[in-house]
Amino acid sequence: MQLTMPEEIILLLLDDKTGRPIGLPAPAGDYALASAILMQLSLDGRIDTDPQKLMVTSHKPSGDPVLDEALTLISTHPGQRDSRHWIVELGRKSDHFRGMTLERLVAKGVLRKEEGRFLWVFPDRRYPKAAEGELDVMEVRARLRAVILSSEIPEPHDALMIGLARSAGIIPLILSAAEQEKYGKRVDQLADLEELGRTLSSVTREVYAMMLAFAGAH
Repeated sequence: MQLTMPEEIILLLLDDKTGRPIGLPAPAGDYALASAILMQLSLDGRIDTDPQKLMVTSHKPSGDPVLDEALTLISTHPGQRDSRHWIVELGRKSDHFRGMTLERLVAKGVLRKEEGRFLWVFPDRRYPKAAEGELDVMEVRARLRAVILSSEIPEPHDALMIGLARSAGIIPLILSAAEQEKYGKRVDQLADLEELGRTLSSVTREVYAMMLAFAGAH
């Protein structure tokens, strides 16, 4: 089954056992999802980027509600706005886009939605893998791992996905500790191949620096 980059990153960000989001420090997951949306739009030929601006090159709907809503948002705010601006802007709407992406994965039969109660009071929603979905998650991880461990130049899709995984802090879910030590430089090289990947890394570092500075001041 062909999955979009937002769908793949959401699968990687779900705990295999509980079906709940992995407890990452904010806003790593938010920006990873926002960047995945922009990356998919770029790969599909609907946007283009340079260091100064991000431009809409095609308004043709894709049929994917997540991608189409994001493209509409970008289209209605023309001007000199760069990739960094849109990573942050879409990241602010990550809860909305995450919910849409999860529902789409349920509709595709990749995930199951389970409603329950935590401590018998608080609503608790989980998205465990459906029987067929296990193969999709394994395929994504195996594919990215194979790219990292090889010496080949990857397809742009996989280079961008590795950048997302690095920024979201989920490389440990793809490589063992020994492999991370051995292939850390390779991960960095692949993650920085594409402009959007470099921008995501820069934005994430800046936000964490601001959070640490704020925490130190209080």
